[in-house]
Amino acid sequence: MLRILGNPAYARLLSAQVVALLGTGLLTVALGLAAYDIAGAQAGAVLGIALTIKMVAYVGLSPLATALVARMDRRRVLIAADLVRAGAACCLPFIDAAWQIYVLIFVLQSASATFTPTFQAVIPDILPDEEDYTRALSLSRLAYDLENLLSPMLAGLLLGVMASHWLFAGTGAGFLASALLVGMTAIPAVSLRRDASFADRLTRGTRIYLATPRLRGLLALNMAVAAVGAVVIVQSVVIVRAVYGLDERALAVALAANGAGSMLAALALPRLLRDGGDRPVMLLAGGLAAAVMAGLGLAVALAGWPAWPVFLCLWAVTGAALAAILTPSGRLLRRSAHAEDRPAVFAAQFALSHACWLVAYPAAGALGSGPGLAVAMLAAGGVAAAATILAARIWPASMPDELEHNHDDLPPDHPHLADAERRGGHLVHRHAFVIDDEHRVWPTAG
Repeated sequence: MLRILGNPAYARLLSAQVVALLGTGLLTVALGLAAYDIAGAQAGAVLGIALTIKMVAYVGLSPLATALVARMDRRRVLIAADLVRAGAACCLPFIDAAWQIYVLIFVLQSASATFTPTFQAVIPDILPDEEDYTRALSLSRLAYDLENLLSPMLAGLLLGVMASHWLFAGTGAGFLASALLVGMTAIPAVSLRRDASFADRLTRGTRIYLATPRLRGLLALNMAVAAVGAVVIVQSVVIVRAVYGLDERALAVALAANGAGSMLAALALPRLLRDGGDRPVMLLAGGLAAAVMAGLGLAVALAGWPAWPVFLCLWAVTGAALAAILTPSGRLLRRSAHAEDRPAVFAAQFALSHACWLVAYPAAGALGSGPGLAVAMLAAGGVAAAATILAARIWPASMPDELEHNHDDLPPDHPHLADAERRGGHLVHRHAFVIDDEHRVWPTAG
């Protein structure tokens, strides 16, 4: 897996991702402390609003930002987004009111909504070989999970020698380092249609996404991930503290177990995907996540909570299942669009997947604090099961990359039909099929 680090462009971009993630991890800790300094016992409400603003920025602004910067140099876009994020982070130590947190978080996450899809769309151009790209996706998943483990530890060490507001400086430094590394990287340019209107650029990614069966299946699986993942993120602290009566260190252990499962899955996925394919692995993972979450909810309702080690094992299995859905998603996006449309398609995935989380987060919180944790887990497992079944139905089991199709919608002398043959009154040919200007709907037969 590590041999792809021999590609200097990818190695620098991965390094940029890692330092930016560490900065984001420090931001999470520092923001919680700042919210408590400002709002005291109401800090949870302040953070809840801040997280909602983050998701709204992701869902609403990602396609818009991608359309606005579509004709710009991608390296400059990434650097500018990092500089905006660094600037917002460096302003956070000077806040003294909750509304200032909301404004700066909106600015910072709006820049992230520009940076992340653009960054994700660059990697397939840097690594055109699918196996190399799969390894890159696994390394990216490992980077996310390691950040979840290491950032709190790093924050704890830094808080031992400095005031909490200096953590924001660490966040800014991470984004500046990311900008520097991106600036040192040669990023391939993509050719774009110059006659495309802004409205076309704004909606293009979502139109391609929703017209592609495998991506509609991915959207359903995104809902499964959000339903189960929201329970893990929102309710782990309640389970650890209120159910098992343990301390903050035990919460770190529970989240680490979930992250360890995710990392093990990321390490195994390149071989699993090569041998089994995307669809079987992702659907099996969706079923596993649903079964574990619903099964735990049913067990709690009928017999009470399992022993602590058993709970940790279940949380680890859940992490592995969610990673087995999330990690291959980039392969599906890469396969479903031309290079010039990838930024728009990645932006659509970014927005639509976060829309699922925007629904799942408050639902997990409301069900857990209302009807109870068992009901929250049963509901999450039920949603994940239904979403996985839907994904299996709308994502056909046999979908070759090359499809035979006709073009009654194009004139006979159209350049795209140079290799077509007339058959039964139709102009027919076969090639790797993606939704684009010549192919606006997925062929349903032939």
